[in-house]
Amino acid sequence: MAVPRDPHTVTYEPPPLTPRELADLDVDAHLADAERKQAFVTPMFEHIAPRYDDFTRLFSFGMDARWKGELMRWFDGVTPTHCQVLDVACGTGDLALAAARARPDAQVFGVDAARGMIEVARRRIAPGDTGRVTFATGDLTRLELADASADVILAGYALRNVPHYGEALAELRRVLRPGGHLFTLDFHCPSNAVWRELFLGYLQLSGGIVGWYWHRAPIIYSYIAHSIRHFVTPEEFHRVQQLAGFDIVCQQQYLGGGITLTHAVGRP
Repeated sequence: MAVPRDPHTVTYEPPPLTPRELADLDVDAHLADAERKQAFVTPMFEHIAPRYDDFTRLFSFGMDARWKGELMRWFDGVTPTHCQVLDVACGTGDLALAAARARPDAQVFGVDAARGMIEVARRRIAPGDTGRVTFATGDLTRLELADASADVILAGYALRNVPHYGEALAELRRVLRPGGHLFTLDFHCPSNAVWRELFLGYLQLSGGIVGWYWHRAPIIYSYIAHSIRHFVTPEEFHRVQQLAGFDIVCQQQYLGGGITLTHAVGRP
């Protein structure tokens, strides 16, 4: 898998919107409009990049590490020693760096739309891995990678945040070799209506408190609840995965379907 550009030439640019400007936007209108969604999502992630890891640990009561640990156990059980690993919406590089540790002979490439996330991820690369682990900014719905160039794709909290998750799945299927593995971990909209409202209510309240305390903009973290409400159930997500050319190997739901971990393979 060839990295599409020199990943070390990208320089950080200030986010185009301040937290206050983000707070003044109609987040539900932006999430409902595919043409405007990324204009809200990317600046938001730029702002949270420096504290993203702290937030995920705090917000999930440490469960995020366990979910990612389970994903990596699945990864370890099926991934060959020599492989090309792609981590999309890689954030600060948790999954990409875990894959590099698990497979010392693998080539690992992480891509994220937020430059701030990529800068944090680059600082976390182990000194001996600088030649085989790379990070760059990019759009996971339009990857500058060849067809069938990845053996494994990791997608943690990725597809919920793109304008068209079905098109994003089709793009991932394009760059994944037939029989290759896709591991996704994400929030989903719980099927049970009562639990859905309780779950989203907690996320919106707690996220708003942290967003106000850290950024004076509650929407920075209460965004998660809004984005889940505009997303799909685990069952609908799996149906669209199959339409995009994946076969589901296994899936594990947590928090009543609010979080789902899925292992799928690319159909020949």
